[in-house]
Amino acid sequence: MATAKANAARVHPSLDELVRLQFDARGFSLLPRQPVHSLLSGRHRSRLRGRGLQFEELREYRAGDDIRSMDWRATARLRRPHVRVYSEERERPVLLVVDQRTTMFFGSARATKATAAAELAALGAWRTLAAGDRVGAILFGDDELVQIRPHRSRRSVLRICHELVRMNGLLSATGGADGAAALNRALRRAVRTAHHDHLVVLVTDYHGDDDETRELATTLAAHNDVIAVLVYDPLGARLPAARGMGVSDGRTRVAVPAGGRFADRYGKMFVDRLAQLRDGLRALRIPILPICTHDPVPGQVLAALGHRA
Repeated sequence: MATAKANAARVHPSLDELVRLQFDARGFSLLPRQPVHSLLSGRHRSRLRGRGLQFEELREYRAGDDIRSMDWRATARLRRPHVRVYSEERERPVLLVVDQRTTMFFGSARATKATAAAELAALGAWRTLAAGDRVGAILFGDDELVQIRPHRSRRSVLRICHELVRMNGLLSATGGADGAAALNRALRRAVRTAHHDHLVVLVTDYHGDDDETRELATTLAAHNDVIAVLVYDPLGARLPAARGMGVSDGRTRVAVPAGGRFADRYGKMFVDRLAQLRDGLRALRIPILPICTHDPVPGQVLAALGHRA
C-alpha cells in the first residue's frame, strides 16, 4: 500500500506539494531586468518589454540626473536645464496558460509532463505574487477549460494550485480523448484576456500546434511578452538503445523495436520538431524555456533564469 501511494505521488501532484513551491520561488525573476546569463536576457537588451513608463513631471535638472532624460526644448525655452521624469507602471499581470491534456500524461522517471507543467505554473504564480504583480491562469484539458482572472492575492494563487491538482487528478492512462484542438482554444481565450502589457507564459508539449497556433502566438506577442515553456520527457526524445518496449495510448498497444534505424529516425523527428518550434517562435522574439520531466523543476528554472555561480 505504501508503494502504491508513493507511485501515485509521482504521477499526480498534491496541493501541499504545489503550496510548498512558494519557498522555492526565489533566486529568479520574471521582470524585465534579467541576469546576464538568463534565458530572457538578450545581448544588448532584455527580451521582456517591461511594465512601461508613465510621464510624471518636467522639473529642473539636479546633480545625478541621467543626461538622457534631458528635455532640450524645455531647457532652451526656460534657459535652465530641465529633465523629464518618468515612473515605471506599477504592475504587469502574468497569465499562465497551462496544458493538462491526456498527451501530457506521460513520464518515464520522476514525473509526468502534466505534473511538471503544474509545478512550473505554481512556481511562476508564487514568484509573481512575491513580486507584487497580479497573476491569473487559463488551464486546459482535452475537453475542459478553466479561467482564473488575474488577482494579486494568496487566495488566487491557491485557487490556481487547487485547479491544477484537480485537473491533473482526472488524467489517466485510459483517457483516449484527442485534445489537439484544445491548444488553440486556450490560446484564443488568452488573446481575448491579455489585450496588452501582460506576460503570457504558455506551458505545454505543443501537441496539435498548427498554422492557427502560430497566428494566435503572433497576436499575443504583438502587445504582450510571451514565454514558451516546452515540457518534454527524455524518452520522447530518444529511445533506449539496449532493448525494445511496448507502448500504449490507452486503447492500442504496439511493440517498439530496439535500436537501429528506427531509433535514429525517432530521435531525428524530435530534433526536427524542436527546430521547427524554435525557428517559428524566434521570429516572434518568443524565448523557449525547456523543462525536462526527469529533473526537479525549481532547479531548471533557476539555472535558466537565475544567477549562475
